[in-house]
Amino acid sequence: MWHGECNGLELDVRHLTDMNLTAIEAVQQTVIADLAEGSHYQALTTDEFMKLLSDQTIIGAFHKDALIAFRALLIPPLDDEHLGRDIGRREDELDRIIYQEVTNVDPSYRGYRLQQHLGKLLMEELSQDERFDLVCATVAPFNIPSLKDKFVLGLRIGALKQKYGGKLRYIFMKELHTGWRPLGETAWLEMSDTDGQVELLKTGWYGTAMKRVDETWLIQYER
Repeated sequence: MWHGECNGLELDVRHLTDMNLTAIEAVQQTVIADLAEGSHYQALTTDEFMKLLSDQTIIGAFHKDALIAFRALLIPPLDDEHLGRDIGRREDELDRIIYQEVTNVDPSYRGYRLQQHLGKLLMEELSQDERFDLVCATVAPFNIPSLKDKFVLGLRIGALKQKYGGKLRYIFMKELHTGWRPLGETAWLEMSDTDGQVELLKTGWYGTAMKRVDETWLIQYER
């Protein structure tokens, strides 16, 4: 799929198969073991990894033949939690939506921007995939690394609501074969202003960028 240097680190990136399952779960365990106490990490089960492998939507980065990072997309079930409904998509459009799923990077290889690199490779591949029209993802407010990752990959916020049993989440989205252009209106809201952001999103605004001013994180909205 890809071979070269990523910020000085030689990598071989390829689609993973069930033969890589043990290595995938080992990377996940290494990531979990390195987490600070109290961190919230939703580990994937073996069955969930097997679905990603079966759908061929998970890629891995190898350095000297060792798996050091992976990133996955998810073909989601058409259930009540489908993100397409949260952003107002029709029922007949839902099966053409794919999700950005999990990313794990071995802590020993932080600093090489592997998450971003793998994300860009997946997005390039998706742009050529005629099965899907839209990619979506959820991110918790104030999960700054994940928010930055989504904006860098060209996704924008299309909704902000409670998901998964009451957890507040931004719903990100990006068209894969068509573009989106704002009309020129811009507003900045504090990330903590949930009600204000929800009202903008309901009236055709999208979150397109973020910045920090002193100790306050702001989201840029455009329409």
